[in-house]
Amino acid sequence: MTAATKRKHVIKEVLENFSMPAPDQTIVKVLGNSGSNLHEVITPSGERFLASLPVKFRKNIWIKRGDYVITEPIIEGDRVKGEIVRILYAQHIKEIKICKMWPKEFEEKVNDFEIVKETEKLKISNESVEGSEEDSDDDDLSDIFVNTNRPPEIFLSDSEEETSDEE
Repeated sequence: MTAATKRKHVIKEVLENFSMPAPDQTIVKVLGNSGSNLHEVITPSGERFLASLPVKFRKNIWIKRGDYVITEPIIEGDRVKGEIVRILYAQHIKEIKICKMWPKEFEEKVNDFEIVKETEKLKISNESVEGSEEDSDDDDLSDIFVNTNRPPEIFLSDSEEETSDEE
């Protein structure tokens, strides 16, 4: 089986073949990557441990900080206490919530994120409606979303260059 075919089958399995977590499986949140296909995770009870990513997911599926995964415990592990069984996407989380199996500790954080997204959508729609009106009171830019993933832009004034050229 070629790498492309394997990738296709793994992605199809992750996205389409969803089953609810078994009693011995736990829904955890990924806190970060520790290297060597190990991810630091936190359980709803607050326990932190390392979980390994199985070989079939490596180089096919990526996990980032803040994602939710389902893990199975590893009995003989000292540092690595779990193995990632499934990566949860938005549609999977919705199905788990419908079945009332989603941990309450993660519920609030997901709802806060959804509320922030909704308020951003409302701000964007209000700005487009009020775009034709020019009010000097709306010049306060403190409530605009700032993308922290990009470095801040520095704007240089052209007026300094013009004054030095005139002299």
